[in-house]
Amino acid sequence: MHVVIEPIVRQFVADNFLFREGAESLEENESLIAGGVIDSTGILELVSFLEAEFNIEIADDELVPDNLDSLAKIRSFVSRKLGTRTPDGVHAANGHG
Repeated sequence: MHVVIEPIVRQFVADNFLFREGAESLEENESLIAGGVIDSTGILELVSFLEAEFNIEIADDELVPDNLDSLAKIRSFVSRKLGTRTPDGVHAANGHG
């Protein structure tokens, strides 16, 4: 089973936080916090979404910018939580990437 992370997260961020522009305007490595896209309350909403959407648990000590401050960082973090990652950015939850 393959899970494509970034488009799902990008759409969530666009639907919930981007009021000025669409999802395509958000760069993969753009800081969501420094760019004013997401604030501390938004991070909590994002975490709830990630936990529900990808069936993962995110601990309090994982709520750091290195994990959640850009689409690329979120993709990498969720991929680690799921356990696998393939070079093309497609992630497999069952370990058979």
